Amino acid sequence: MTYLFGPILSRRLGRSLGIDLLPPKTCSMNCIYCECGKTTCLTSERKEWVPTADVISEIDAFFAQKTPPLDFVTFSGAGEPTLHTGIGTIIAHIKACEPGVKICLLTNSTPLVDPAVRHELFQLDRIVPSLDAVSSGAFRKITRPNPSVDPQKIVSALASFKREAPHVEMWLEIFIVPGVNDTDEEIQKLAEAVVQIRPDKVQLNALDRPGCVDWIQIPGPETVARFVAALSPLALVESVGKIKTLSATESTAVDNLDHRILNTCLRRPCTCADLVALFGLPETVLQSHLDTLLKVGKISASESEGRRFFTTLE
Repeated sequence: MTYLFGPILSRRLGRSLGIDLLPPKTCSMNCIYCECGKTTCLTSERKEWVPTADVISEIDAFFAQKTPPLDFVTFSGAGEPTLHTGIGTIIAHIKACEPGVKICLLTNSTPLVDPAVRHELFQLDRIVPSLDAVSSGAFRKITRPNPSVDPQKIVSALASFKREAPHVEMWLEIFIVPGVNDTDEEIQKLAEAVVQIRPDKVQLNALDRPGCVDWIQIPGPETVARFVAALSPLALVESVGKIKTLSATESTAVDNLDHRILNTCLRRPCTCADLVALFGLPETVLQSHLDTLLKVGKISASESEGRRFFTTLE
């Protein structure tokens, strides 16, 4: 598969089939914590980055197989999915051909300032937009966006989307970066944005895999508690939990495992334990394949927080 990846077991979305609409790494931001690596094409341009027809063909081929049920089909991957002008067409196709399948979008929120883009997303079941800061200084330090991006316009756009499409569940994601967006002033600005946006849930996220800079720290419980105290009176708040292991009945076959590993590690660095959880296979099997891929130069390994992460070499 070129444009689909998984299904994987997502921390937030359960068993999820990913759709990647962009060449790596094309995005309107260059977030310091991004697990996909540095943005190599920093742009806000919307166009058909990959052929819409080819993406739909892969989707049809996937659903023609007998596969375990999905919790979601999720637009994510190596950049900002809504930069692809065919995303609305693809969503409509899935809804028409697989009406029982729920669709989610993970987005950095930037293209939603365009009302036409918001309209393309009205058939979603869930949207997970990010908003890591509201003040320009903190926002730009964390997201390093295309110069045209304005955090105030993003807040207004998210509020508009929630009014325009109240049937779409919105989980607003805030990534905590100690020393940048965790001051009382920054948290208060985020609280004011939550009042304006009115999301169904606020998810607090923190470093789990290596980002693009080495100075990001994992927030302590006291820091998280301050976010919760400020936001929980305004919306349901939760912290993103760790990946859970698939049951034996959901295990992924060993067939074509090297390709599955490369496809997964292309989009985010993974530990062997991550891959065990994602594929439901024994650690010895995954480690053997990882060792082979390392020897032939298909992947690289790096250490972070006492864990060994594997990344696909392009």
